[in-house]
Amino acid sequence: MRYARHGTNPGKAAMTLEILQVAGCPGADLLEARLAGLGRPALRVVRRVVTSEADAERLGMTGSPTLLVDGADPFARPGQPPSVSCRLYLDEHGRQCPAPSSGQLRTALGL
Repeated sequence: MRYARHGTNPGKAAMTLEILQVAGCPGADLLEARLAGLGRPALRVVRRVVTSEADAERLGMTGSPTLLVDGADPFARPGQPPSVSCRLYLDEHGRQCPAPSSGQLRTALGL
């Protein structure tokens, strides 16, 4: 899923980026650092700690960290159940990592 590039549509609202995470998730710290490293100071990121399966289901969290862009997970895979456990991503080389790569984030955000 791709999203409109931030700032390319005058008059449109900025993207809402939210990191859903369990407390102390190192992957959430890495995800936030990679988002900050995209060189888009106007990107605002909100972090939310999720503590229950019910909240994970309500919010759309399928593991920690989950990135929501305007309320949708651009890295969602069909059939992933809601979860308050750790989430692993596959990078461009098929390796497991705790957060999407910067390149994957650029692609997902349309940057």
